[in-house]
Amino acid sequence: MRILPAALAALLATTTMAVQAKTITVTLVNGHPPVFRWVKHLQETFVPAVNKALEGSDIRIEWKQQYGGSLAKVGEELEAAQDGVADVALVPTIFEPAKLPLQNVTYYTPFVSTDPGVVTHAVQEVQSKIPAMAKAWEANDVVYIGGGFGLDDYLLFTKFPVKSVADLKGRKIGTPGPSINWMKGTGAVGVAGNLTEYYNSLQTGLYDGVVTFATAALPAKIQEVAPYITQVGYGAQYSGGIAANKDWYDAQPEALKKALKTGAQAFEKAYTDDLRKATQAALDELVAKGGKLNPDSAALRGAYAKVLEDPTKGWIAELQKQKLPAKQVLDAYMKEVRAAGAKPVRDWDRN
Repeated sequence: MRILPAALAALLATTTMAVQAKTITVTLVNGHPPVFRWVKHLQETFVPAVNKALEGSDIRIEWKQQYGGSLAKVGEELEAAQDGVADVALVPTIFEPAKLPLQNVTYYTPFVSTDPGVVTHAVQEVQSKIPAMAKAWEANDVVYIGGGFGLDDYLLFTKFPVKSVADLKGRKIGTPGPSINWMKGTGAVGVAGNLTEYYNSLQTGLYDGVVTFATAALPAKIQEVAPYITQVGYGAQYSGGIAANKDWYDAQPEALKKALKTGAQAFEKAYTDDLRKATQAALDELVAKGGKLNPDSAALRGAYAKVLEDPTKGWIAELQKQKLPAKQVLDAYMKEVRAAGAKPVRDWDRN
């Protein structure tokens, strides 16, 4: 068969492009299993969006997705990215109060907003304006590429009914990261924990209750071991974002850097939209599967917020010693959420 010159040229060009195409292996990490929404959207949104953004380029990614503690446990994601064990990680800042203290501003300001989109956007706006927040990522040898994710309104799940704040006295409540501060002044005893071990700890009696959110409590089946659900109004929380090992990131071609940021933007939007739709449905299903909503939740909210020791005071004082602008971050964050329509039960910047 005779090949025409034009066809031969096209064939050679295609072969050359195939030879020149660069395959880059990217190890992507999060400590939680795919049953949780943020991991699901790494798989279903972030990865496909990055791949799509690279279409037409000479870059192909070979993904190594490591979830559920296979490469890094919950709370080890930042270290994994820092050490180069992971190239890219979804980092839950909630478990990094020492390394990323300013990013944890929402966990020191409960009772502000139950909308995760409002909270996440506010934190990212503040982070873009206050250099110390970006420098915190850089100090840990990672580059923040976006993909901020929030968590829906935190609820109080207990093995016992809560009719007043006094019912919490002496009770051991499992809490994630800095939200242990939400117990101070209530009489409850906060115990540091996380979603992966809540069920067993409740079942064995290590905890009398836990603080978590509906969309995570449902897959974790928390209502089976702590059926009483009080909508205290702790609020939605900023929980982290996507970061890359700095040395690895700096060595990548601009097309890949841009694609990662595009993927992070797609992840943030899809995740937040999904979360908003899923929150009420999750709460309804928790009740359908044995959970009991506390009819006194609204009355309890004001009483709880009133007795709670101000978490911002110690946070600001500690970070001032480190020359970190915690008060500036607090003021800017509260300004952002109010501008978005939030009506805080307590005005932490005006105490």
